[in-house]
Amino acid sequence: MVFFLNSKTDLTIKAQSFHDMNVYGNIIVGNKAFEFYNQRNVNDYIQIPWDEIDEITVVFIKNNYIPRFEIKVKDERKFMFSSKDNRILLRAINKYVDRKKIKSKLSFFQTIVLGLKNLFKKPSNY
Repeated sequence: MVFFLNSKTDLTIKAQSFHDMNVYGNIIVGNKAFEFYNQRNVNDYIQIPWDEIDEITVVFIKNNYIPRFEIKVKDERKFMFSSKDNRILLRAINKYVDRKKIKSKLSFFQTIVLGLKNLFKKPSNY
């Protein structure tokens, strides 16, 4: 039997988890935790209390579209999610998680440009 951690719900939205396999379900953002519940199997769920979240990494495409985001927990586990509207979901999460913990991930081209800059960078004197 599933026990909900939240006593008050701010947002419920359809989503997809990329933890083991692609699993469809619902994300519930409440006053005590971030919760994901599988649509088909009620016993398959992810519950993350707000104080356990270490950082949230957001993936941007062309600076305005958010296809997915990743939650990193204090014991170094990572959970990747995507919802119908990630912008609304991240605004609801922002009420409970400090803004300093929400970071953007570099795109593929930004990573390549950064690598090329470091390749041709002058070595520093020791």
